[in-house]
Amino acid sequence: MLFLERPTPNMFFTGKGGVGKTSISCAVAVALADAGKTVLLVSTDPASNIDEVFATRLESTPTPIPAVPGLHAVNVDPQAAAAAYRERVVGPYRAMLPADAVASIEEQLSGACTVEIAAFDEFAKLLGDPALTAIYDHVVFDTAPTGHTLRLLALPAAWTGFLGASAAGTSCLGPLQGMLEQKALYAMAVEALSDAAKTTMVLVSRPDKPALDEAQRTSIELAGIDVRNQMLVLNGIFCAEDQADPVAAAMERSAKEAIADMPAALARLERSTIALKPTQVIGVEALRGFFAPAGQTLRPPQAPWVRNRLPALDALVDALEQDGRGLIMTMGKGGVGKTTIASHIAIALARRGHTVHLTTTDPAAHLKSTMAATPGTLTVGAINPAVEVARYRAEVMAATGAKLDASGLALLREDLASPCTEEVAVFQAFARTVGRAADGIVVVDTAPTGHTILLLDAAQSYHREVMRQARSVTDSVRNLLPRLRDPAFTRIVLCTLAEATPVHEAAALQADLRRAAIEPFAWVLNQSLTPLNVTDPLLVARRSQEQRYVDEVTLTHARRAFIVAWQAMSAAGAAALHDRQIALA
Repeated sequence: MLFLERPTPNMFFTGKGGVGKTSISCAVAVALADAGKTVLLVSTDPASNIDEVFATRLESTPTPIPAVPGLHAVNVDPQAAAAAYRERVVGPYRAMLPADAVASIEEQLSGACTVEIAAFDEFAKLLGDPALTAIYDHVVFDTAPTGHTLRLLALPAAWTGFLGASAAGTSCLGPLQGMLEQKALYAMAVEALSDAAKTTMVLVSRPDKPALDEAQRTSIELAGIDVRNQMLVLNGIFCAEDQADPVAAAMERSAKEAIADMPAALARLERSTIALKPTQVIGVEALRGFFAPAGQTLRPPQAPWVRNRLPALDALVDALEQDGRGLIMTMGKGGVGKTTIASHIAIALARRGHTVHLTTTDPAAHLKSTMAATPGTLTVGAINPAVEVARYRAEVMAATGAKLDASGLALLREDLASPCTEEVAVFQAFARTVGRAADGIVVVDTAPTGHTILLLDAAQSYHREVMRQARSVTDSVRNLLPRLRDPAFTRIVLCTLAEATPVHEAAALQADLRRAAIEPFAWVLNQSLTPLNVTDPLLVARRSQEQRYVDEVTLTHARRAFIVAWQAMSAAGAAALHDRQIALA
C-alpha cells in the first residue's frame, strides 16, 4: 500500500459512506503501530464505530488499545464537544451577567451548527496544535462520509473569513470571542491540510459508479481548497473463483466496468487496491490480515444455507401505500443503499397511480443521477443549500431588514453571513418538504445517520434561531415535530446491510428516534446474499456471515423486516429496480 510505504504524520481516509474508511484507517493504524510507530487513531464521524472494531470503549481523550502496543484511539463526540465549547464560551460570563442573559447565550449555542463547529474545534486542535500530538509519529483520521468531510474541511476558511469580517460581538454562535481565540489554531490546521509533507488525503472508494463519482467530486473539491496531496484506494475488489456462479460473475463484471469507466481525475491519482474480504473486519487479528492478497485471508467454518423467508421490497410498498398521503423517510448508515430504496419506493408508488415527490436532505446526494426515467406522477428534487441560503437571506432582509436603520442592516447582513445560516435555511426547506406530504406522498432520502439526528434534533431548537433573525416561525416549522411523531403521517424505513456495523448503527438510530417519540415503521436488509443460491466460495462465506445479523434484525430490532437480494446494478439503476429483482432461489 502506497500510504504505508510513505506514511506522512497526518493521514486522512475519506469517501462515500460504506466504502470501508473505518476498516482501512483502523488497519493502517495497527500496521504502523506493529512497525514500532506511536499512532493516534481519530474518528471525526458522528456515526463512528471504531469502538466496535477494537472491542474497546473509546472516549474523547486518547485511549490505549490493549492488543496493539503503541496505538491510541479517540472518538470526537460531537455532543460532548458542543457541551465543552458552550461552557468555554459561557463560563466567563456566569459571574458577570444576569441569569437570563446567560440563559440567552446558552440558547444561541443550542443548535446543530454549534455541534458541528465544536466538533471541528476538537479536530483543529489535533491537526493544528503540534503539542497535542507530539508523542505520536502518526495521526490517522477516520473521517465522516463525504458530505460531512467536505463541510468539515471547508470550515477553517469559512470561519476565518467570517471572523475577519465580523464587527459585532455576537452571532448565531453567541459571543465570537470563543472563536477568535482559536483563529491562529484554525490557520495552522488549514496549513497542515495542504502540506504534502505533513498530510496525505486518501480517497477510499468501492469499485462501483456512485462511489467513484463521489470520490471524483471529493477530489475536485479538496483541490479547490488547495488540498492536492491525494491518493486513491479501491476497496473490495472481487475476483470470482467460480465463474459458473452467475452472481459472482455479475459482481466481478460490474466492478471491472466501473473501474474501466473511472473518472479522469481519479485515474490520474496514485492507486492501491484491496481485495474483498470473506468476513467482516472486526477485531485486531482481522485488521492485521486486512492487507493480505486475495485468497490468503482465513475463512470461517460455513453454516448451512438457511432459505430466506423474509418478504421482498414490494411487500413494503404494499404496507406503505395506505391512503395516498404522508411522509416516508429512509434512514441508516452511509452506504447501505438509502437512495436506491427511496427511489424504488417512490417509483413503485407512482406506478400505482399515486402522486409522489422524491427528494433528499443528504449533502452528498446523487438522486437525480439515479432517475433515468420516471413515471408521470413522480417529481424529483433536492434541497440545494446554496439556493436555500439565498432564498432565506432574501426573506429575512425583506421581513426584518425593512424595519432597521443602516447600522441595524449592517449587523443583520453580518449575522446572515455566518455558516449557521445554511443550517437554518436547509432546515426550513426540509420543513416545507414535509408539509407537502399533507396532500400527497413525499419520500425523503435522508443523510447518513449523524446528519439525520442533527436534523431531527433541530426540530426542537431551530425555531429559536428563526425567531432571533426573522421574528416569526412558519406553520411548516411549527407543525414539523408533531408530524414526525405521528405514525399515521410519517413512516421511517431503517435501511441496513446484513453486517455488524450497519445493523448496530441502525439499532442505535432507532433508539434515538424512540427517545424523540418517533417510532420506525420497518427495516430493510439491502443488497443481501442470504436469498441467493451462490456457489462461489468467497460469496458462500459472506452469505454465511450474514445469517446472524438477519436473525438479530428480525428477532431483536424490527417490528417489520424486508429483504432485498444483491443486484448486479448500482444505485444509478434504481429506476429499474421494480422490474429487475433477482429471482429468489
